[in-house]
Amino acid sequence: MNIQLTALHYVYLAYIVLIIAVMIRRRDTTIICVAGIMTIGLLATETLSGSVAGIFSSFIYATKELISTIFIISIIVAMSRVLIRTGINEVMVTPVTRFIRSPQVAYWGIGLIMMVVSLFFWPSPAVALVGAVLLPVAVRVGLPPIGAAIAMNLFGHGIALSGDYIIQGAPKLTADAAGLPVTSVMTASIPLVIVMGTVSTLTAFWMLRKEMRSGSPVHSPDAISGPVSTEPSSSSETVPTTLPANQPAQRQVMSPRLQKAFALLIPLLFAVDVILMFVLKLQGGDATALIGGTAVVILIAVTLAAHRHAGPEETTNYLIEGFQFGFKVFGPVIPIAAFFYLGDAAITELFSNPLPEGSHGIVNDLGVALAGLVPLNGTVGAITMTVTGAVTGMDGSGFSGISLVGSIASMFAGSTDSASVLTALGQVAAIWVGGGTLIPWALIPAAAICGVSPFELARRNLKPVVLGLTVTTIVAIFLI
Repeated sequence: MNIQLTALHYVYLAYIVLIIAVMIRRRDTTIICVAGIMTIGLLATETLSGSVAGIFSSFIYATKELISTIFIISIIVAMSRVLIRTGINEVMVTPVTRFIRSPQVAYWGIGLIMMVVSLFFWPSPAVALVGAVLLPVAVRVGLPPIGAAIAMNLFGHGIALSGDYIIQGAPKLTADAAGLPVTSVMTASIPLVIVMGTVSTLTAFWMLRKEMRSGSPVHSPDAISGPVSTEPSSSSETVPTTLPANQPAQRQVMSPRLQKAFALLIPLLFAVDVILMFVLKLQGGDATALIGGTAVVILIAVTLAAHRHAGPEETTNYLIEGFQFGFKVFGPVIPIAAFFYLGDAAITELFSNPLPEGSHGIVNDLGVALAGLVPLNGTVGAITMTVTGAVTGMDGSGFSGISLVGSIASMFAGSTDSASVLTALGQVAAIWVGGGTLIPWALIPAAAICGVSPFELARRNLKPVVLGLTVTTIVAIFLI
C-alpha cells in the first residue's frame, strides 16, 4: 500500500506537533489552528483568496459536524435550569443519594452506569441521560465535577465504545477491512478492552483521589461557566445546579405536590426513551434526537406549570440561556476542530480534492506511511498499530480511521490469530484517542454536562490513557 506524501501531509503534521506543544503549555491554540487552515488552503488552492475563504468554510464545516452535540447540550442545560429553579432537581435526586454516599462510590457508580448505557446506545445520548440525573448527586457527596466527567468519559467513550460489543459498529468496520470475521476481532478485543479500561480508570481514580486527599484544587482553573455550580439551600449541604457561578439563582415557587409529580415523571420519561431506543434499535444521532426532544417537552411542561401565564415567554428565555451556554462552550473548540477535520474528508469537500490519487485523507495517509517505515513482525507490529490507531484518531472521530487500521493489521499479521489481535489493538487505540477521551472537541458532551473545560478534561485523561495504551500494547505483544 504505497501512499505518496505531499507538502500538504508534511505541513499538516508540523502543525499537529505545534498544536500539541501549545496545548501542553496550556496556551490557546485558536491562532495556530487558523494559521494551519490558511497554510493548507494556500497549498491546496494556490491562491490567497482561496486560503482566506477556507478559514470561514472550515468553520462552517466544523459547526455542521458538531451541531447535533451543540443542540443536545444546549437543550439539556435549558431543561436543567428550570428543574433547579423550581426545586424539582433536589426532589428528583434525593432517593439516589441513599446509594451514592461517597466520592468513591459516585466515581465508580457513574462510570459503570455510563458504560452499560453506552454499550446499548453509544456514549453521546448516554452522557445526556447519566449526567442529567447523576451529576448533581455526585457533586453533593463530594465528587468534583471534573471527576464525574472523567468517569463518564473513560467508561463511556473509552471502554464501551472501543469494544462496541452490542451495536458492533467498530468491530464490523475493522474486521471487514482486515478480511476477518467480526466475531474473531470481538473475541480478540475482550482482554485488550479489559486491560485498557482497568488501567486507565484505576489510574485516573488514583490521581483524582490523591488530589482530593492533598487538598489541592481539583476543579479546572479554566472551567467553563457551569452547568455545575452551587446555590444556597435550606440544608447545610451545597446543592448542585446548572446555573453559572456568577449568576444568582432565582427560585420559582412550585407546590411540593407538583415537585414530586414531576420528579417521578421525568425519570419515567427518560426510562421510556431507553426502552424505545432498545425496541426501535435507535442509535447515535437518532437516540440523541429522542432524548433531546424529550428534554424539550419536559422543559415546556415544567415551565408552563411553574410560570403559568408567563410560561410561553419563560420557555423561550430558558432556551436562550441553554443555547448561549452551548455556543459559549463550543466557541473556542470550532477553530480547532475545523483544522483537524481537514485531516479527513473536509479537505476534499472544501478544497476540491488536492490530494494525490489513492489518498484516503491526510491523517490516514500518514498512518499508512508510518506503517511502511517499520519491519513486519509481531512486536513492532503491535507498537505500530497502537501508534497508527492513535494517529488516525487525532481528527476527533474514533471511527474515521479504523478501516485503515484493519487494513494495516493484515499486513503485519503472520497468522489469523495475530491479525485479530492487531486489528483489535488498532481499534482500541483509535477509539480511545479519537472517540472522546483525549481530543478536546470529541469529549465536549461530558465536559459540557459537568461544567468543566474540555481542554482540562483532555489534559487529565492524558496520563491514564497513555499508560493504559502502553500496558495494553505489551499485553497484545504476548497474545500474538
